Amino acid sequence: MRDAAINLRALPEQRDLIDQAAQLLGKNRSDFMLEAACQKAQAVLLDQVFFKLDHDKFRRFNKLLDAPPARNPGLERLMAVKAPWAAKS
Repeated sequence: MRDAAINLRALPEQRDLIDQAAQLLGKNRSDFMLEAACQKAQAVLLDQVFFKLDHDKFRRFNKLLDAPPARNPGLERLMAVKAPWAAKS
């Protein structure tokens, strides 16, 4: 059951356009808008975790991932600091 409200204002022309598209798909305005918004949200989130590379770039990317990490003195110092909540030895 849907119980979270989402309210927005639109121009009459925008509402009419949405209504026309929703009607063509046999949906009401709310269902159409919710589906479209969710599809866009999923695409935005996927863009954060998925990227496409050609064969050469994929090979170079894997080579970088497989290479040992470069020495990082700052990270080494940070990792050597005991967490304040860690048990005292």
